[in-house]
Amino acid sequence: MKSRRFSQQVKIFKALAHETRMLVVDELSRGERCVCELTELAGIDISTMSKHLSVLREAGIVASEKRGMQVYYQLLIPCVLKLFTCVQNVSERAHSARRGESA
Repeated sequence: MKSRRFSQQVKIFKALAHETRMLVVDELSRGERCVCELTELAGIDISTMSKHLSVLREAGIVASEKRGMQVYYQLLIPCVLKLFTCVQNVSERAHSARRGESA
């Protein structure tokens, strides 16, 4: 029973658990982008980017739309950026605590 309750959330967290996919989500927060732009930004080949985008799409984080020869992606759940901010704040506090600084 418990696993069903959290299964979609787990799918989203797993989809976000990669630096390239986080980069893509961050970039899409500024507006839609074509696969070619995202590939160039990440500095990876198009097949690898396509796999990352597929993971994000299957988790419901992004949507795609084909226009001519290009596929464009947009962010479906911009609230995920609040999670990024929260994690960054926790990370900075932990880093400060390790260095002996006050938070």
